[in-house]
Amino acid sequence: MTALLIALGAAVGAPLRYLIDRAVQARHRGGFPWGTLVVNVTGSLLLGFVIGAAASGTNGAGGNGFAAADDPLVALLGTGFCGALTTYSTFGYETVRLHERGETRAALGNAVLSVAAASVAAGTGLALAAALRS
Repeated sequence: MTALLIALGAAVGAPLRYLIDRAVQARHRGGFPWGTLVVNVTGSLLLGFVIGAAASGTNGAGGNGFAAADDPLVALLGTGFCGALTTYSTFGYETVRLHERGETRAALGNAVLSVAAASVAAGTGLALAAALRS
């Protein structure tokens, strides 16, 4: 059942990633991967929220504050949807591609901005879920 939930979430997340990426890139000139940045930050925010919501005591693994990996909500939305929405491989590829084109500052900026923004977004999602539980 868990694998089916993951597949269903991924079936929505992957095409949405493509559509968002294309829509964002169409609005920006140049080679900076804004679309990938947007989907990764958005997915990190959503994943933080899903994990935070699932960790609310009864859904958490033994009530220890961590979401159980086999929790249906985490499987569908966290692993499936957010896992397919976000893309570390494309982020890595685009960063290397920027560097190979001689855009080393853009590559470094993409790496730092992506990791920092996604980390802050995940923390914000967790905090939002905690605030709604209180």
